[in-house]
Amino acid sequence: MRQAKDSTCFPGSAERELLNPGSTPSFDEDAWRVLRIQSEIVDGFENLKNLGPAVSIFGSSRVDQSDLYYQAAHESTKLLSEAGYAILTGGGPGIMEAANLGAKEGGSKSAGLNIELPFEQKANSYQDISLEFRYFFVRKLMFVRYAFAFLFFPGGFGTLDELFTILTLVQTRKIHHFPVLLYDESYWKEFKSFLEKKLLANAYFEKEDLSLIRFASTPEEVLKEVKDFAKKTPVKGVYSSVDS
Repeated sequence: MRQAKDSTCFPGSAERELLNPGSTPSFDEDAWRVLRIQSEIVDGFENLKNLGPAVSIFGSSRVDQSDLYYQAAHESTKLLSEAGYAILTGGGPGIMEAANLGAKEGGSKSAGLNIELPFEQKANSYQDISLEFRYFFVRKLMFVRYAFAFLFFPGGFGTLDELFTILTLVQTRKIHHFPVLLYDESYWKEFKSFLEKKLLANAYFEKEDLSLIRFASTPEEVLKEVKDFAKKTPVKGVYSSVDS
C-alpha cells in the first residue's frame, strides 16, 4: 500500500504542470501522465474495495482538539463507527484527524485520502488505510465511489469545493440521492439564505434542489440521518454510480 508522505514536489506539482498555460505538453508527457492518473485510480480501487459502507467526512484542517467542531466530528464518527460504518477522510489534521480518531475508537475501519500540498496537509496517525494522491479529481472520485453518505463540518475552499461537487452529482443524478449532511444548521444559516435569496430567487435551480441538503446539529442526529437512510435503501457494498 502506498503510504502518505510529506510533499517535496512543489512548486512543480502535478496539477501545475498539467495546467500550466505557458507550457506546450508533448504527447509522450501526457501519455505518461495518463498512466500516473490510472495508477492512482487502480491503487485507490484496490485498497478501498473491502472498506464496506462508508461515510465521507469533510471539514477544516485548521482546527485543533479544543474546537467544538473537532469534538463534534470525533463524537459523530465514533457513533457511526460503533454502528458499523467505515469512515473516509482527507487524511490530514483538524476535522479529518478527529474523524479518523473517532472511527478508531468506535472499532470500524477508516481511510485517509491524502493529497500532496505545499502546506497544511500532514497525514494524521489514526488512519487504517492511508493513500496518497497527486490529483484532486482522482481523490474526489474515491470520496464519492466508496461512500453512501456525506457529512460536512465548517471548512474552507476545499470543503465547499467537495460540497458543491457532491451536490452537483446528486442533482444531475450521476449518483444516487445519498444524504448530504451539514453539521450545525446555525453555522450554515447565511449559506442557506444565499441559496434561497440568490440562486433560487433567480431560478438558477429548482426549489426541490434545496432538499438535497440536510442539517444535523448533534452527533446523535448525524447517526439517525444515516441509519434512517440505510433502512430505506439497500446498503450492500454501497458503490455510487459515479463511474457508470
